[in-house]
This record gives sequence, C-alpha cells and structure tokens, in this order.
Amino acid sequence: MEKAPAKLNLLLDTPFHHADGSEEWDMVLTSVDLADLVTIKTLGRNGRIKVMTDTGFLPNDRRNLAYQAAALLANTYHRKEAVNITIEKHIPVAAGMGGGSADAAAVLRGLNRLWSLNLTPAQLCELGLKIDADVPYCVWSQTAHVTGRGEQVEPLPELPPMWLVIAKPQTSVSTPSILRQINYGRLEHASTPHLLAAIHASDYDGICQATANVLTPITARRYPVVQRLKTQMLRFGADAAEMTGTGPTVYGICRKRSRAQRVANGLAGFCREVYVVRPVRLGAAVQLSEAPCSTED
Repeated sequence: MEKAPAKLNLLLDTPFHHADGSEEWDMVLTSVDLADLVTIKTLGRNGRIKVMTDTGFLPNDRRNLAYQAAALLANTYHRKEAVNITIEKHIPVAAGMGGGSADAAAVLRGLNRLWSLNLTPAQLCELGLKIDADVPYCVWSQTAHVTGRGEQVEPLPELPPMWLVIAKPQTSVSTPSILRQINYGRLEHASTPHLLAAIHASDYDGICQATANVLTPITARRYPVVQRLKTQMLRFGADAAEMTGTGPTVYGICRKRSRAQRVANGLAGFCREVYVVRPVRLGAAVQLSEAPCSTED
C-alpha cells in the first residue's frame, strides 16, 4: 500500500504562457497528512490494468490518472503483467488538492519498486509530467519549489511547526476554465523569494505573510464562497488563509492545534468538509506500509 498525500499551494504564480498554450509555473507546494491509500497488485501476464475505487465520483478507465501511470510504465518498460489498483479515497475530489495526481505518483513509485525498475525520482518526475503537471511534485510529496511546466521540483527544508485547516465547499471548479481567464497584463504576481527565504529561516510569521495565490481573485469572482471562507478563517483566528490550486478549497494556517481546531469548529456552519492536518514529508511522517505492493502468480 502506498500513501498518496494531498498537496496545498503555499504559493501559486504563473509568470507567462508557453507558445503551446501551457502555463509556466512558479509554485511552493507542501503535502499534508490527508492521503488516499493506493494498493497495487500484479496478476499473471495478460497486460490488463484495472482500477477500483470506493467512490462513484471517479472514472475507473483510461481517464483515471492512476490507470494512466500504470499504462505509461508498462508501455515504456515493456511489462506484460496485469495490474490491479485499488484506491481508498480520502482526498476530496475536484478540490485543487492534487488527489488524482497523488494517486498517479503513488502508482509510479509502487510499480517502480515492484518491478525493480530502479528509476530515480527525477526519472519518475519526467514520466509523471506526461500524465499531469502536478504528478512530478507528488512523486516527491514534500515541501518544494516547483517551476517550469511542473517538472522542476526543488525540495525545501521542513516547515516550522504548524497546523492547517482545510475547507472544501460543495462547489466544483473547472481548472481549464479558470486558466483561460488569466490576463497576464493584469496579474499581480506573488513574491516567491520572500516565501522561500521564510521557509529556509523556519520563519512561521514570514511564511504566513508571504503565502499567496494569484488565481484566487479569478476563482473568487465566479465562486464567492472562496472569499467568504478566507474571511471566516481569519475571523476565527487563522494567521493566514489562502486558496489552493484553482480552488475551491481554502486553507488556514495556525501555529497551534488548539487554534486550528477552534477555526475548524467555527467553519462547521459554513462548510461540511473541514479537515485539521499537518504538513508531512513522504518517507518521513508519511510512511509506506510494511508491504507496499504485492505480486501474485
């Protein structure tokens, strides 16, 4: 079994569009201890890939990013084994938290080990970019500075002690529709150097001050619940509040768990899906199980 942690954008900026229309990213991401559980088994040699989930909201075919990850590795390295993937969902769907990408990264890591491919994280990131821009980061699943189209991942030091309150409203946001509304001439860019300096200095207050997402105004114009959640989190005592990804999920940062729980309790009347979590590092706080994957004849 592989844990597939959710990701949050401590900072999200996009400096420009590439000629092919894709975004250049400048992001600082962290992973949290809200994670899907991905179980991988190989069965025989008929090459079939099967994905099963405990939710009816996800496709189980080639549209599923975990399926795509297994197919990509199998095709690239000429593996003939059948692959069964079971996903126990805990990350909210369509929340801007990278759930599908985290599952895909978990499959890449699991099959890399199961098939003894000995691929480095950099090689897995290169493959992951063919699936989705968030997959390379999710291969690492630790606080990192992410640039390029998402393939350049620079791990950063651990964050200082903090708690995060995550609120996912019922609204669903289409990422492509938000990205199409970006006007680069009017975009107010974030200060990545300030956030990176605060992380390297383990400066909690500096991190709170530098947290930013340049897409928040775009999403909030169409979905006012985003701004309402940010306002409520700050009113209930969060030291900072921001949207992750293209939304609609909003998170608040608190120094102590007691404060985070108070914020979460205050949000109960505004949002059904509220979580209190901590940042994690894959391979540290997020540990693989004793039997990551299994092979059956």
